[in-house]
Amino acid sequence: MDHQLMTVGASLARSDERMLTGRNAAGRVWKTGFAGLDPLIGGGMRAGSLLLLAGPQGLGKSTFALQMARNNAATGRPVLYFSYEHDAEDLTQKLIAMEAGELDESDQVRVNSIRSIFDDLWVSSLEHRLESVPSGVDALKRVEHYSEHLFVHRSTGTRTDLAAIQAAIEAVRQHAGTTPLVVVDYLQKVKSTHLDEETRSTEIVEGLKDLAIDISAPILAIAAADKDALRTGKRMRASDLRGSSALAYEADVVMVLNNKYDIVARHHLTYDLTNAERFKDYAVLTVEKNRFGRDGVTLQFRTRFDQGRYEPEGFEVKEQLIDERVFRE
Repeated sequence: MDHQLMTVGASLARSDERMLTGRNAAGRVWKTGFAGLDPLIGGGMRAGSLLLLAGPQGLGKSTFALQMARNNAATGRPVLYFSYEHDAEDLTQKLIAMEAGELDESDQVRVNSIRSIFDDLWVSSLEHRLESVPSGVDALKRVEHYSEHLFVHRSTGTRTDLAAIQAAIEAVRQHAGTTPLVVVDYLQKVKSTHLDEETRSTEIVEGLKDLAIDISAPILAIAAADKDALRTGKRMRASDLRGSSALAYEADVVMVLNNKYDIVARHHLTYDLTNAERFKDYAVLTVEKNRFGRDGVTLQFRTRFDQGRYEPEGFEVKEQLIDERVFRE
């Protein structure tokens, strides 16, 4: 029988077997590690689902995705991160800064200081160099704890297509003994033979969705914004994803980041001037599409880009938000 065919009876039997052996729903859900977000999207990133993370340039989409990858690797589950813009050492530096920032109460840790430690010419071990950074050595130990569970694929737009992504997933599955959470940073960079951007994006998003179902694991893909949409000065929405409308259609969950300072109603800034600076430090994550729960929910997370991270506690936004940016570029 075709391996793609399955009766409902067989599906019931497989579900029953999973429950009887203790491999219940928890094995089919990967937590994001961001408080407030998981309950909104069905408990976390669900097996077979495609999640898109979008937002304007410079708002930390890669940081948010890497933090989710790290949160899962830290639990012992394998994660495969396809990085089209950064090599493994760049991501390692961000991970150390992320860990040190969470550990250090003095608020002195910076990504730039971690990078300079890696680039210094003096001969010394990494551990010894990190002694100069608050909580640096402890941060290194944290990263080492999950380092063998987090796989980084140095991807390129000239080589890494859907077939290469599938092959790398299978290689990690063979090595780790289980299917990894997959992160693609970012979707529009995946190689395609099509020249037309709409056709390219349709092929890639449909391929990633099919792949998520085939491997029975979630795929989180970062999606770039349409340049024209950003120039209009409007709040970014799911309709502003660069490429085909299939991106929003095929995805199970679409999340969009915006800077709170840009999209909060003007009266929140006018009547309390202290809000202006405070709102700049927060990103608003809108769940634009959600097949596993309520959509349209907005959560705010404090950004710590100086430390290469977001603070993990998310709270529903109480202020009025608008679709036209208060301040345009």
